[in-house]
Amino acid sequence: MSSSIEAPNHSPVANNSGSQQILFRLLSRLQHGCIQLTLPDGSQRSYGEPGDDLLAAHAEILHESCYRDILFSGSLGAAEAYLQGRWRSDDLTSLLRLMCRNLSETGMLNTGWARIGRVPAKIVHWLSGNSLRGSKRNIAAHYDLSNEFFRLFLDPTMMYSSGIFKTPESTMEQASIEKVDRICRVLDLQPGDHVLEIGTGWGGFALHAAREYGCRVTTTTISQQQYELAADRFRVAGLSDRITLLRDDYRQLTGQYDKLVSIEMIEAVGRRYLPTYFQTCNRLLKPLGTLLIQAIHTPDHGYNAYCRGIDFIRKYIFPGGHLPSIGAMQRATEGTGLSLREMHEFPESYARTLRCWRHAFEENRSQVLSLGFDERFVRMWNYYFCYCEAAFLERSVSAGQFVWKKSRR
Repeated sequence: MSSSIEAPNHSPVANNSGSQQILFRLLSRLQHGCIQLTLPDGSQRSYGEPGDDLLAAHAEILHESCYRDILFSGSLGAAEAYLQGRWRSDDLTSLLRLMCRNLSETGMLNTGWARIGRVPAKIVHWLSGNSLRGSKRNIAAHYDLSNEFFRLFLDPTMMYSSGIFKTPESTMEQASIEKVDRICRVLDLQPGDHVLEIGTGWGGFALHAAREYGCRVTTTTISQQQYELAADRFRVAGLSDRITLLRDDYRQLTGQYDKLVSIEMIEAVGRRYLPTYFQTCNRLLKPLGTLLIQAIHTPDHGYNAYCRGIDFIRKYIFPGGHLPSIGAMQRATEGTGLSLREMHEFPESYARTLRCWRHAFEENRSQVLSLGFDERFVRMWNYYFCYCEAAFLERSVSAGQFVWKKSRR
């Protein structure tokens, strides 16, 4: 259903452009929730069916070129138009949830001309492979923006991965601690254990495991900024004797360990290198050792389409990024001694984590700008937080902790 309220036409641009009409026809197919558009000339159009139990969202089109952006690049074009300030929404998460919920209708935005428009982005993504050199370049592009920047929205633990919220009253910091403590409990960490962590972050897990469970931790990162801050945090905590910090790619690691932890690092591995990643984990574990991976994952039923596509996150936020499916991870372990024993999922906690980060980011907006980032960068990160929150709330993606056990051989 659609309706419109006409206002005086203050724009010389015709409202009946081909791109505009195609977009309107697609929106008229909405089956779940409703969206209200405010057009550049002040007129309004509504699509879908309003209701107390349904999503409702509003978007204001600020420039007519927005329609062409969407027609020729689909959902990626819509994101890029947002970055350029060509449209805005007072509840971006709800709007993106509505698009996810109506994917069978709005997915048509990514067909036709949009497939051609996204070809350059696909080529760039293909060239951003996670070889030894490529991984360092991709990690630096995101994680080396500066430690000061990440401090502006992360909680005091400096953990940049989903927390686990035990209660509605839990704070972001409490959720972060629960996340790493659950990992320690599941692994049954003991003082005599030597744990390997692939993907140090800013040292949150290593600090907790060494301080609270008394084990030894060897942890590695290829981010220069993370390495420097983690080393300082280990020193200040007086745990340098229990924590060994490396700056090596996971493929270059040697030795064998009792337990292995990797918290949301697998998303930086890439589809091509998933078998290598699991083969390396198997090699680094002692017989009967345990591997725990916290991962964001794509549903198996949509994995092939995801692999063929390109989206906002892979182009603008995590170059070289790839969200595996559970099936893809299981296939990648074939031929190793690893068997999947347990999984625990918490997509609601990830949505809440992203909401906490977004609110902190918005509260510290002026400080973000003072670091030298511009308004487009601020819009890009706001879109990133809302885009991911919407995806978790609508189960377009999920997150969980997965436990593998190595065989005796």
